[in-house]
Amino acid sequence: MSMASSVPVSTVVDRLDPVDPAEAGASQAVKAQLRLRAMVLAGELPGGERITEVAIAEKLGVSRTPIRAALVRLEQEGLLEALPNGGFAVKTFSERDVSEAIELRGTIEGLSARLAAERGVAPVLLGEARACLQQIDDLLAQSALNDEAFSSYVTLNERFHALLSEMAGSAVIARELERVAALPFASASGFVVVQANSPRARDMFVVAQHQHRQVLDAIEHGEGARAEALMREHSRLAQSNMREAVRSQHLHAVPGVRLIRKR
Repeated sequence: MSMASSVPVSTVVDRLDPVDPAEAGASQAVKAQLRLRAMVLAGELPGGERITEVAIAEKLGVSRTPIRAALVRLEQEGLLEALPNGGFAVKTFSERDVSEAIELRGTIEGLSARLAAERGVAPVLLGEARACLQQIDDLLAQSALNDEAFSSYVTLNERFHALLSEMAGSAVIARELERVAALPFASASGFVVVQANSPRARDMFVVAQHQHRQVLDAIEHGEGARAEALMREHSRLAQSNMREAVRSQHLHAVPGVRLIRKR
């Protein structure tokens, strides 16, 4: 037997594809961040409660280094706040805070729509947007939405909003829109889920879809001011969904809604 054949396969693999410690650490931090975010939004870490690296590291069974990175990242996202004496606390939000975050998204999306109308949009991108809206129309043709249809609507709604952002052709605006959409509850589908069991869910989606169509029409016809105004008006539906979510008896249906104070 040759010397090469006597070397264990695992050893050869390790030599050919060594694990980068920095990459492994980054992966651990991302996993910790995702788990922590889920815990906050699920109410496992109540609003205002102080949390520390040690306690979370023990709870998740990982070292303090990735936990530290995850805590800092969640503070940057706005879900946590640093305490003067060390550690972090789960942040809570007033209805006004959430309303302003949604309003900010609507403002940036409005600017994005106006620029798209004024600069023009590639036919292929317009085609993708039309196809997306047609899929939504097909869903809303049903008299009622089941769980599968509702889930599909959420996915398509997010897709359409992403296409609108892409139409502006601005990396700066796209980056800012991504940043504001990451604020708690400010994404395009942040409160759509509250409509899942509402008897008027389909009616609300029909109104939103009508606005989608009008915005796309304004962009195609180069009507910048109209496109901007329509997108800002579109965000008002999210405001309505937010108020309904806060007053809902089914708080578990909306991730993180427990973090919203009623005053």
